[in-house]
Amino acid sequence: MKIIHTADWHIGQTLFDYDRKTEHIKFLEWLKKQIKERDIDVLLVAGDIFDSPNPSAESQRIYYHFLRDITIENSDLQIIIIAGNHDSAARLEAPNPLLEGMNVSVRGVIKRTDEGDIDFNYLIVPLNKGGYCLAVPYLRQGDYPDAETYAQGVQMMYEMLYDQVKDQKEPIIAMGHLQATGSEISENDRSERTIIGGLECISPESFAKDIAYIALGHLHRAQLVSGRENVRYSGSPLPMSFSEKNNKQGVTFIEITDTTKVERIEFDTPVKLLSIPTEPMPLDEVLEKIADLPEGEANETSPYLEIKILITEPEPSLRHHIEDALKTKSVRLARITAITPRRETETQTITYEQLQTIHPMDIATDIFRRRFNGEEMPEKMRTLLQEVIQDIEL
Repeated sequence: MKIIHTADWHIGQTLFDYDRKTEHIKFLEWLKKQIKERDIDVLLVAGDIFDSPNPSAESQRIYYHFLRDITIENSDLQIIIIAGNHDSAARLEAPNPLLEGMNVSVRGVIKRTDEGDIDFNYLIVPLNKGGYCLAVPYLRQGDYPDAETYAQGVQMMYEMLYDQVKDQKEPIIAMGHLQATGSEISENDRSERTIIGGLECISPESFAKDIAYIALGHLHRAQLVSGRENVRYSGSPLPMSFSEKNNKQGVTFIEITDTTKVERIEFDTPVKLLSIPTEPMPLDEVLEKIADLPEGEANETSPYLEIKILITEPEPSLRHHIEDALKTKSVRLARITAITPRRETETQTITYEQLQTIHPMDIATDIFRRRFNGEEMPEKMRTLLQEVIQDIEL
């Protein structure tokens, strides 16, 4: 049985207002090619199909065109999709009556029996090549068996599903959209942050040792979990933020025979993310770095650019200088990160009553001095701020 595991497509995502539709289409075209060339039996998509629970019509068109094309080109292909925390479980499942006729199984909603128990059978998808897939979508509070903690509830869910099929003596694979202990998240990436106060980290021990492969979604960096070769995140096909610019994008290929073989297939993303300089520098030095960028007209394949500037004094024309320097460069400015030097200052705790006695203008001028190395706030800024304070007080 040949399987491709992918996740975290985030169709519809914009990067600092840049539409990434073309990038997503190119990934899906590449994925179709991999499925055809490798004669894949099962495609596993482990959640976060869309970037929003209310995706645009265009985002849905891209998704459904892919499903239509891939099932027409590969009549024996089985597709199993689970909902992630970014997806609307009900919306993703809505076309199931049509998709099931295309050999596509979508699991997002945790259904209950007439007695109120979890319908475990609904989450067990028989594999056409023999065996079973435990297709567990992202679990919200109340979706799992009663337990003291979220982690315990999720573990019980997988254990109870495994108990349903463990005696069949056929291959078992599992899917999940969660954060496993022993995994690495990307720095400063909000879409990967823990969702339930850090309590949702799931131990890889939740998955029985006899499960041939566990296909996970939610974390965007491709990785195995706690050293277990068969417990993996496929990672996202596109870097979702500048903190992910050094990730290697792609999908995971699995071949199950008497053993389980795992291989990484890398996808060369059509648009790169570029940060200059590597460490924040003053504006003059940043402009020198910009001068070294390739000349040309920016287009939809030009890199997204992040600029890091060290601010030591007020610079009202900073953005103008940067945009002017980039006019002839083949890059697309995504963001300017202004960073001020850290200063060792003594912190003092004040009470609410003391805070009430401090005038807002005094707080603003003190913050300005700290941020700009003792500089006084310009008179024009003071005047405008004073007008705002007076309007609020009225």
